[in-house]
Amino acid sequence: MENVFILSHPLIKHKLSIIRDKNTSTKQFKECLDEIAGLMAYEISKDFDTVVTEIETPICKCNVDVLAKDIIIVPILRAGLGMVDGIRNLIPTAKVGHVGLYRDEETLEPQTYYAKFPKEITTGTVLLVDPMLATGGSLVAAIDILKNAGAKEIIYTGLVGAPEGIKRVQEAHPEVKIFLAALDEKLNDKGYIVPGLGDCGDRIFGTK
Repeated sequence: MENVFILSHPLIKHKLSIIRDKNTSTKQFKECLDEIAGLMAYEISKDFDTVVTEIETPICKCNVDVLAKDIIIVPILRAGLGMVDGIRNLIPTAKVGHVGLYRDEETLEPQTYYAKFPKEITTGTVLLVDPMLATGGSLVAAIDILKNAGAKEIIYTGLVGAPEGIKRVQEAHPEVKIFLAALDEKLNDKGYIVPGLGDCGDRIFGTK
């Protein structure tokens, strides 16, 4: 699949195995999620553009490489919040926007209840984060919102995805790169990813 990247680093695989386990505590789940998000950001950022700038060390002046663009992390509320700290630990200068969506009970289509972004959204690299890519409906809606806000470079980062969701996103936004820790088998009849890891928001915040 074009523009779909599965990050199969051994540490990511190991920590994902802990997150999948239904017996993992809320504390350990959040800690592993932070660590996976940071590892994924490290892998993804290897392709970020840099520019040369001059600085002065304690010894002399020299040219160094710095990131060419601002990095903006945009979590889809609420589960996406669980990935922000891990990425900001690696990129502390990153700014953070937010997208809040809910599903209309009649149409089943995602509706926006909150959207706020830093002004750099139009020129920066946006890391759109949400742990689960299931049906793809929320992700497509979030990308639509970002594009309407002026975002031009959007990269999705998630833990596990289903083929159905990937297909839907690629049909709507084929240029958006999709980075996952694992590509799972399918969706079940309730729309959950199989084997998946359950309701990620509930497991992050201990609400179930």
